[in-house]
Amino acid sequence: METRRDAFQAIADPTRRAIILLLTVGAMTPNAIAKYFNSSRQAVSKHLQILTECEILKQEQQGREIHYHLNADKMKDIEKWLEQFKQMLVKRFDQLDTVLEQLKSKRK
Repeated sequence: METRRDAFQAIADPTRRAIILLLTVGAMTPNAIAKYFNSSRQAVSKHLQILTECEILKQEQQGREIHYHLNADKMKDIEKWLEQFKQMLVKRFDQLDTVLEQLKSKRK
């Protein structure tokens, strides 16, 4: 049985978030990506593998090179979940504001 990595676990790592930001500009090869980091090419490849396994990145073979680019659909799924979470937090803060206003009015 295949186990797929969790996208949120993948984006928890700052290096992987930096790779995602780099790829917002356009597709890049592993060597081009590695130039931006103070780590080995193998370490960057491991990050790329994790991001690919959780479908945040897609690989595209161009001649002898592999180019990585963002999977917009997966990024939209992440954004959708974050938006739902944000709405829940806003609702809770609004409830807290109501309670604080009630406490203020009772003190007067």
